[in-house]
Amino acid sequence: MEQFTFIDLFCGIGGFHQAMVDLGGECVYASDIDAYCCKTYELNYGFKPDGDITKVKEEDIPKHDVLCGGFPCQAFSKAGKRLGFADETKGTLFFDILRILRYHKPKYALLENVRNLASHNNGNTWRVIHDSLVDIGYNVIDEPVIFSPHYIGIPQHRERVFIMCVRKDIGELPPFYFNIDRIPKCSIDDILQKDSEIEDLKRYQLKPEQIEWIDNWNEFIQGIKCDKLPGFPIWSDCLCPIEESPLYKDWDNQPGWAKNFVRKNSELWENNKEFINSWLEKAKKNNLFFGSKAKFEWQAGDCQKPNIWDHIMQIRPSGLRVKSGTYFPALVAITQTSIVGKRKRYLTPRECARLQSFPDTFIYDVKNSQAYKQFGNSINVSLVKLFAKYMFGDQEIQSKYSYDAQFGKGEIEPSLFPDYE
Repeated sequence: MEQFTFIDLFCGIGGFHQAMVDLGGECVYASDIDAYCCKTYELNYGFKPDGDITKVKEEDIPKHDVLCGGFPCQAFSKAGKRLGFADETKGTLFFDILRILRYHKPKYALLENVRNLASHNNGNTWRVIHDSLVDIGYNVIDEPVIFSPHYIGIPQHRERVFIMCVRKDIGELPPFYFNIDRIPKCSIDDILQKDSEIEDLKRYQLKPEQIEWIDNWNEFIQGIKCDKLPGFPIWSDCLCPIEESPLYKDWDNQPGWAKNFVRKNSELWENNKEFINSWLEKAKKNNLFFGSKAKFEWQAGDCQKPNIWDHIMQIRPSGLRVKSGTYFPALVAITQTSIVGKRKRYLTPRECARLQSFPDTFIYDVKNSQAYKQFGNSINVSLVKLFAKYMFGDQEIQSKYSYDAQFGKGEIEPSLFPDYE
């Protein structure tokens, strides 16, 4: 597939486009309903995507060799094949992919979706998608392929389902294997900009009040006495006797998991009463210490000298979450941009672009809120390349992800993602 044409459905800012062009493809059609994404797409690739695909007739879409699409996940009917797959998928955006594939019969299709697709609707969603594609003439691997950028050394944990489709007259599609025990090491340093390179650096740096707030939680994690750092959520208003917890007023109606967390928080307080009472008095003086910011989740493993600033942080509805500084949690489309502890600042849009394997020449939205959202919704370019090559029959890639290579004596090769030095 040195030269080929492709269409880019639900295109977003062009993760599929970037990968396919890098592999020698020419985009002949794109569509998305997000006006901001379409603007970014046009800015980078020179043409404006079409609008709502549900209103586009399949005969109006140009012929193409490859259909690409990261479609939204929706529930399908459980009625069964007796009604036909077309009936089962009506009302979903996958139906639009199906009708375009049925009409144009391109050689290949590469689709992507959230990890939950594998188990969604008790497996019925995957069954309908798989069997629908097979029914219209494509070879598809029986089980959903779940893969993440950090599996090939890109420092972002972002598991997604990839669906490779090869038209039956083109060839077979061998099973895809990956040994989860052989993930290469990741380093967040591979994608970080130097602070001196960042325009308006102050915009991304934590404010003094935020640093003080995080310092307070750092003092907490370093000051408590326990055999093992708490893996359960810390709820500051439950660091007290159970009877004084705000949840105790409606105790009988609380779910079991909530009661369990309250008990664990109360037990931690009981064993560190003097320290925690003093710490709470100080922490509450910070104006940020309320709501979710009065909660804390340590997910960085056990260590002798814990230090929040050595790790990655996210401010989430469940509290300040601290994760090991090896790879970032998945970029998301909402305002939960990761904080780089050792830099005391948020990830920049350029660093988010790198986490999704976009080149440094990629132009992102001038509004940071839109840029973060768009990268959070995008697909990783390097993974598209990997699965496109596998689907196209690249012998080296297919051999690398064969059973023998993954579970035999074969070695995982170095990272596939670009060098940003």
